[in-house]
Amino acid sequence: MHFVVYCLDHPGMVERRLAHYEAHKSWLQTSSLRTLISGPLTEPDGTMIGSFFLYESDDIEAVRKFVFADPFNQAGIWNTIEIRPFVKRVDNR
Repeated sequence: MHFVVYCLDHPGMVERRLAHYEAHKSWLQTSSLRTLISGPLTEPDGTMIGSFFLYESDDIEAVRKFVFADPFNQAGIWNTIEIRPFVKRVDNR
């Protein structure tokens, strides 16, 4: 099953986000979840304002546990975290 994770930062978090980037990147490497795609959400000017992930997992609770333990969340960067099941209908790769 696929899960979309959509996280929006608190305002003004670019510096804190950059300070915790290496820890976040290392954390993502520890996942037993299959990451299909991930990256920062941005404003039109490129300013980072959040994070997007598409995971494959059999268990939404495993996704929740992993996301909430992420260093970005632990550092208080993310203001909101949405985790939703996703049904992939088209893949044009």
